[in-house]
Amino acid sequence: MNRFKQIEESIVSFRDERDWKKFHNPKDLAISLSIEAGELLECFQWKTNDEIDEILKSDKRVEIEDEVADVANYLILLCNELNIDIFEAIERKIKKNSLKYPVSMCKGSSKKYNEYEEK
Repeated sequence: MNRFKQIEESIVSFRDERDWKKFHNPKDLAISLSIEAGELLECFQWKTNDEIDEILKSDKRVEIEDEVADVANYLILLCNELNIDIFEAIERKIKKNSLKYPVSMCKGSSKKYNEYEEK
């Protein structure tokens, strides 16, 4: 069994042991994912890049890791609930993005795909 599947099974088992599946419908999982992403953002709010570098070298790094884990857990549960293969979804999106953002037009630019001019 691969590592991702093991982690997914651990998360689902943790949820099921506590009888929380009844709370984990797609809407509430998406809301929870967004809330946890906001908590991750709070770790960086008002900080300079130098301050962030210092945090990442300190014991406070664990707070960021915990928030990243919360985001990942809810995303994995949402994919599980919707029967989405996260790796297939990512690969498909990379292909779509490569068409929307061809290297010849966007390399080194932060413009959105609809702001590029043909070269």
